[in-house]
Amino acid sequence: MTADPDTTLRADARRNRDQILAAAKSIFAASGPEVPMEEIARAAGVGVGTLYRRFPDRDALVRAVAMDNFERVLIDARTIAAEETSAWRGLQRLLRQSVELQLSIQLAMVSHRALVILKSDPAVRLLRDEILEVLDGFVDGAQAEGKLRPDVGAGDIAILFGTLLRQMRAKSPAVAEMAARRCVGIMIDGLSARPGSELPGRPITSQDLEPEEHG
Repeated sequence: MTADPDTTLRADARRNRDQILAAAKSIFAASGPEVPMEEIARAAGVGVGTLYRRFPDRDALVRAVAMDNFERVLIDARTIAAEETSAWRGLQRLLRQSVELQLSIQLAMVSHRALVILKSDPAVRLLRDEILEVLDGFVDGAQAEGKLRPDVGAGDIAILFGTLLRQMRAKSPAVAEMAARRCVGIMIDGLSARPGSELPGRPITSQDLEPEEHG
C-alpha cells in the first residue's frame, strides 16, 4: 500500500519548516536576525526557494522563530514554577536554561529590527508578556523569601542577562557554552541577597522594557 502523496507532501513540508526554524533559531541566537537568508537555507539543508516558499521574507521568518521560541520558553517557565517550591531556585533554574532564554531576550530587546517586527504582532507580544509575568512571579517570590536582593526588578534581570550573553564568541561551541554558564553563575551570585554596593536609581520593572512610542 503506497503512502498518500498529499500526506507525504505535508510531512515533507513540515520537516522542511522544522529544519528551517531550528537553523534560524541557532543562527539568530549566535549572530542576530540580520544573517543572509542563503546562510539559513544552507544550514537547514534546503534550497533558498524552499525557504522562501515557507517564509516569504525575513520578517515572516523572525516572527515564526520568535513564536516557536517564546512558546517553548513559556512552557519551560511554567513547568519550573509548578515544580519548584522555592521561587529563588526557580529563578536560578530558568536563568540557567540560557540558550532558549538568550534568544528570547535577544529577539525581544536587543535587535532593533526584531523589536519592530515583534511589537507589531499581538500573538508574539502576548507570549513575551506572559514570560515576563512568570519572571515577575519568580522575582517577587524570591525577594519575599529573602534570597534575591530587594533592589532589583525583573527588568534588571532581563537586561543584565541579555547584555551578558549577547554576541558570545569563543574558539569553539563547547567553550562558548561553558562561558555562558559561567556568566550566568556569576550573575546569579551577584543577585543573591546579601550586603553589597548600593545600586543607583530604582529597580527596573518588566513594564520599563516597553519601547517608547514615536509618532
